[in-house]
Amino acid sequence: MDNAHTAQMIKSICKVKNVSISKLLNECNIRKSLIYDLEKRDYTPSVSVIEQIANYFDCSIDYIMGRTDDPNAHKKISGNDDK
Repeated sequence: MDNAHTAQMIKSICKVKNVSISKLLNECNIRKSLIYDLEKRDYTPSVSVIEQIANYFDCSIDYIMGRTDDPNAHKKISGNDDK
């Protein structure tokens, strides 16, 4: 997993959704140093941390981790896509 890319995706989604990183981390009860740790310390977050962020933005974990360009991939897999 490319932790710097994950940090960049989180920042990008926050910008698109007009949500500050502080607000995201606070509302998800995630420590404030997450982005710094991802970028500078090569910290690998737990699945539950990435899942909390994905749930907050209603996007897939794979999207946040850079494994897909489709933020709605989770909806297609689970069969919850709107038709």
